[in-house]
Amino acid sequence: MNAKEVWHTLQIMFAYIGTVVGAGFATGQEILQFFTQFGWVAILTMSFASLLFVVCGARLMLLSRQIRAKSYEDLNVHLFGRTFGQAMSWFTLVILLAVTGVMLAGAGAIFEEHLQWSYQLGLLLTLLLTYFVLQRGMDAILSINSLVVPLMLLFGAILIVATIDAPLTGRWLSIDSDHSFGIAWLAPLLYVSFNLWMAQAVLVPLGATIKKRRTIIVGSVGGGLGIGLLIWIAHFAMAPLMPGVRQFDIPMAQVIIEHGWLVQILFLFILFAEIFTTLIANVYGLGLQLQSRLPLRQPMIILLILLVCYAISQFGFKELLGFLYPLFGILGLVWFVKLMWKMTD
Repeated sequence: MNAKEVWHTLQIMFAYIGTVVGAGFATGQEILQFFTQFGWVAILTMSFASLLFVVCGARLMLLSRQIRAKSYEDLNVHLFGRTFGQAMSWFTLVILLAVTGVMLAGAGAIFEEHLQWSYQLGLLLTLLLTYFVLQRGMDAILSINSLVVPLMLLFGAILIVATIDAPLTGRWLSIDSDHSFGIAWLAPLLYVSFNLWMAQAVLVPLGATIKKRRTIIVGSVGGGLGIGLLIWIAHFAMAPLMPGVRQFDIPMAQVIIEHGWLVQILFLFILFAEIFTTLIANVYGLGLQLQSRLPLRQPMIILLILLVCYAISQFGFKELLGFLYPLFGILGLVWFVKLMWKMTD
């Protein structure tokens, strides 16, 4: 593998991680709800989720490469047939708009709650940054993720070092839960299915542009394992604070609050960056999907998407996250099962 292939592999890995890791992940809420609250069995379910991210992420991009998909609609038509595939694409478009509105609301909440700025000002600044970044298309997404994801992994390493000697650190190996064993194993399926369903907006066009099969496979392995590592780090940090940490909107903030201002500032930056990477990925995927449906130039389509997301963000981050994510996880499972079934063809 030459230097160019290595760089393309790293870009796939970083884009995969950056697209999946969003507001719910960064705040700790997703990890808490899908893994940590189930106690010690999370050790097994986190490993299972990481394996699914590796296998199914690779399959998603390899299929996109095989059929030369221009957008996620081409993949959905391949999976479900033309009539149902197009209907699924429209449904995915609506879901992506809603989720992107959640991302934007999360960014606004950071400005309001942590910087004491206006929520609306935070939204507008994020919208402007998103619009100008996306003028460079996929290159911008790959460049941003190539910067942000290594910083995420660095922050994870700092978090482990800062918490490894804390009281009750070993609880992640023995923590109890009142939830059933069966529900605990359903959680990673819902988690991976929802995240891959959303990530197809970027992973489909990305996979279609990669020439070598090996590059996709190695990048998917690195990306899936990287996501699994970040899940494990968040679980490791929050488990000692169970069950009290469940009452907080941003559980990860309770982990870093005792580790000095420098760690807190870094966390704030990482929190915004993780939200922003998913935001630009979703808007880019939506733009590709709408380009063939609207008689508008790409900059105007991006602007239209951002205006719709701004309207959605007015409902607030916590309200949107609590209502939409569980619903979308169940609906995404239908798409995920079809993708896995296609793997046997």
